Amino acid sequence: MISAINQSVKTAIKQDPIHRFWFWQASFWLFLSTVSFFTLTLWYSQVTLANVVHTVLQALLGLLFSIFLYRTFDRIWDKSIAYRLCVGMFVVFVVAFLWTIFRMQALSWLTPADQVWGEFGGWFFASIFIFLCWTGLFHGIRYFELLQSEHSIMLNAEAATRKEHIKRIEAQSVARDAKLKMLRYQLNPHFLCNTLNAINSLIEIEESEKAQIMTVQLSQFLRHSLDNNPDTMITLREEISALNLYLEIEKTRFAERLQLDFKVDDEAQNALVPSLLLQPIIENSMKHAISKNEKGGIIEIRAGINQDRLIIEISDSGADQESKKTQTEHETGIGLENTEQRLSVLYENDYQINTMRRAEGGRSTCINMPLELSDTK
Repeated sequence: MISAINQSVKTAIKQDPIHRFWFWQASFWLFLSTVSFFTLTLWYSQVTLANVVHTVLQALLGLLFSIFLYRTFDRIWDKSIAYRLCVGMFVVFVVAFLWTIFRMQALSWLTPADQVWGEFGGWFFASIFIFLCWTGLFHGIRYFELLQSEHSIMLNAEAATRKEHIKRIEAQSVARDAKLKMLRYQLNPHFLCNTLNAINSLIEIEESEKAQIMTVQLSQFLRHSLDNNPDTMITLREEISALNLYLEIEKTRFAERLQLDFKVDDEAQNALVPSLLLQPIIENSMKHAISKNEKGGIIEIRAGINQDRLIIEISDSGADQESKKTQTEHETGIGLENTEQRLSVLYENDYQINTMRRAEGGRSTCINMPLELSDTK
């Protein structure tokens, strides 16, 4: 029971600055009263009720005066050293003077001592010394708490840095793995076969200029896929530009069947996103929607900023009715899985990625992530 009470008191003193202040106040004036009793009252054989009451009363009066002193020091804490020194010494002398008068008057009321006022100088000197000690204790505790606070902030910063470093390492590891998966997905025989067949068809019908353009597009796309580092954060503007390398190939294949509608707010252009974030989702749309619709379709991208969050929505117009019958309920594929895995490592639970079927047909994927802006514009 006693140990539990002691523990709760220690916890309150440690966590609450108000409790801590009153603990030091009580400790200081209790110590002063004890010293005064043994060195004055007991030493001069004046152990009477009146003298004991006077010892306690002067401690209580000193505690009240020290509260005023505390509030004064607290108000001028942010001032210059010279200002604090001048004001502090002045207040100490005033408080010591008033405390001396009050405790001498109290002694003359409680005891028959009638020569006490002739010793005013000695009492005043002792009062100045006591309040200077209190001032030193106040500043010592305040600077110690500031030092402890700075030390705690430094430890927390170091812990946060280590945690962030570990997160970055994990993100890099997952990003590399995601890159390999995406490259395997992007460079699968189906994709290359379709692209090369399209180039061959253009050559056969003697559309050499278009075939050359498509070959250059394929080369640029492959070069970007191999050279781009998925560990880095790039602006949404750069991500859209990289996405267009892939879509230019698909537009050459599908011609007028593929339509693009990109609307990115100016504020969102400079938002940072993990590289190769959108391409896997677009490839899902190409594979499950555009390629399975005889009329082709539309791929839309909307991006904007809402309350310090980056919102990106990618949607497609869907497959035709015959293809829809053979589609499963959720055709998210490896692309969305990789995207969600990377966002989870980078932002823990501070992101959302939702995919749903649209009422007018097709599928929509919405990414909600923290807003980080690039320094360069």
